[in-house]
This record gives sequence, structure tokens and C-alpha cells, in this order.
Amino acid sequence: QVQLIESGGGDVQAGGSLRLSCRVSGRTVRTYIGAWFRQAPGKEREFVAAVRFSGGSTSAADSVKGRFTISRDNAKNMVYLQMSSLKVEDTAIYYCAASGTYYPSKDSDYNYWGQGTQVTVSS
Repeated sequence: QVQLIESGGGDVQAGGSLRLSCRVSGRTVRTYIGAWFRQAPGKEREFVAAVRFSGGSTSAADSVKGRFTISRDNAKNMVYLQMSSLKVEDTAIYYCAASGTYYPSKDSDYNYWGQGTQVTVSS
């Protein structure tokens, strides 16, 4: 059973940086993707970025491209989200997720979810 535990959230001023970490335990070779999603108050959950555990290829939402970088460290079983040039609209609960689907295309393709970590960006 894959378990995900996020850390690193907090309060930051606009323009600042923050790094989120996700510890992935129980991962197998069939756990293909690690990802970050977020949900702002009153809004639907949205995809932020994803990384393939084997090879490290990444993808990101247009809203965060050039500002956020996802990475993984397989030896440490960690997935990271480095966030820079933060905006007030980045305020949300950030969730780490993992998928056993080789090419996940929707939220339901992600089998495992963490509890979330709050990121609050103030102006």
C-alpha cells in the first residue's frame, strides 16, 4: 500500500519561494507517476505538476510553468515541488498523489493521495 505524507507548507509573501516535500512509502515498480494537485477555497482540485519515477520526465500546468519545478529522488522515496515567484492565487491546499496508471489523464487515475499541506501566499 502506497502512503504519501506531505510537508513544507506554510505562509509566504507574494514573490517568495517554498518547497513542498512528499514522502512516498510502499512504492513499487508499478507506481509510475508522482504528482502534486491543489485545491483553493471554493474551487475544484486542479493538477499542478507530475513526474515519472522512472526517467524523471515531468509535466506541469500552464499556470505554474516557469515558476514551479517538480522533481523526485527515488533513493529517498521523495517527490518535491519547488515553488518560486509565488502569487496570491497559488494559495491552496497542496496534495501529493501517486498513480499506477502509466499515462494518467484524470484525477481518478491517481490511486493514492496524501492528506495535504496548506500554502498561503499573502500580498
